[in-house]
Amino acid sequence: MNGLVERTDCCIVGGGPAGMFLGLLLARCGIGVTVLEKHGDFLRDFRGDTVHASTLRLLDELGLADRFAKIPHQRIDRVRLQLDEGTFHLPDFTRLRPPYDHLAMAPQWDLLNLLAEAGAEEPTFRLLMRATAEGLIREGGRVAGVVYRDADGARHRLPALVTVACDGRDSAVRRLAGLDRHRHAFGAPEDTLWFSFPRSPDDAQGLVIRFSAGRGLVLVDRGDYWQCAYLIRKGSFDRLREQDVDVLRRGVTALLPWLADRVGTLASWDDVRVLDVRIDRLGRWHAPGVLCVGDAAHAMSPIAGVGINLAIQDAVAAARILERPLRRGTPPSPGTLARVRRRRRWPTAATQTMQRLIQRSVYPPDSSGDGHASPARPAAEAGRAPVPLRLLRRFPALGAGPARLVGLGLIRERPPAAALRSPAES
Repeated sequence: MNGLVERTDCCIVGGGPAGMFLGLLLARCGIGVTVLEKHGDFLRDFRGDTVHASTLRLLDELGLADRFAKIPHQRIDRVRLQLDEGTFHLPDFTRLRPPYDHLAMAPQWDLLNLLAEAGAEEPTFRLLMRATAEGLIREGGRVAGVVYRDADGARHRLPALVTVACDGRDSAVRRLAGLDRHRHAFGAPEDTLWFSFPRSPDDAQGLVIRFSAGRGLVLVDRGDYWQCAYLIRKGSFDRLREQDVDVLRRGVTALLPWLADRVGTLASWDDVRVLDVRIDRLGRWHAPGVLCVGDAAHAMSPIAGVGINLAIQDAVAAARILERPLRRGTPPSPGTLARVRRRRRWPTAATQTMQRLIQRSVYPPDSSGDGHASPARPAAEAGRAPVPLRLLRRFPALGAGPARLVGLGLIRERPPAAALRSPAES
């Protein structure tokens, strides 16, 4: 163990969107923050790239909108869902109030680097890369910091007034704090295969979403290539992998024939990664001295890309609630930590309910031998739009509801006043 005793007011484990926003917000309030990120950089593929309207508004409030504008990104005004019976526009973000009437698709590593640079401008912010949390410091029945290993393999103790777990759905901090037992899993009928294809200048831009009789494919525009998410039955990847990768190529071209000229770039199953889709949440987000937010508190389905939005809004709420005790230099009480869950429980549960309803309506419950979904409904109904989509096509004004849910969330979270900046100040 390294003999140097470090200290911080707030130790944040995990340098994803929730952790970096929380660290920046608290540091701007003059609170000592140390973010531990186990990787050496943010440059990792197959991460969510959606920057929602609420996050665009937050960046504006923090005086970072001009910096974000310099990041290569695509503006998404409408999400087009292609079904067998036609194309549906859901949601229509143009129905939101400008200038936050769209989504942006930007590489997540660029956003995280932006936040890291903004944090580095604050004297109380520290980001440690290749720092892996391996244990918790306990004093008097509460968590009082973290034991972490640095890039050279040395172990360090980092005492903290509060430790916040932002380390994802397989959170080590959550497990070490004994909060895993409060996890309630709701199940998901699908897993997602991630791979990429070259993108032609003549292709569509932004998001391409295609569903047909229980099969689904989502394309995310990354400039010169498509990041692809292909839905398969839960737990069927091992069986699917026993076949030649051509079964995946055929599945892709059946959904989007215009990709036929590039599916050959999938040389083998080694070019494919599988994401175990989960929907779960903790019944209790805290223990004395430790708090879980984002995916550590609630794993979301990839549907609508709202997991990132929920995590960032958790961070904003947590910053506002934790600011006062941390400014006083006192550990937040269990009651204060519980306020974060009480504030965020309703939008989390409602969003997960929405995701589960969508799964049931577009993803049939039984499977075929090739690992793809097979329709549980009569063939005449396979691939038809659910009733809510048909209503939205008939009454477009109803699209404002889904746009608000996806783009802004159910509750507006306001950052601490001390964290706000004008563009000239940032």
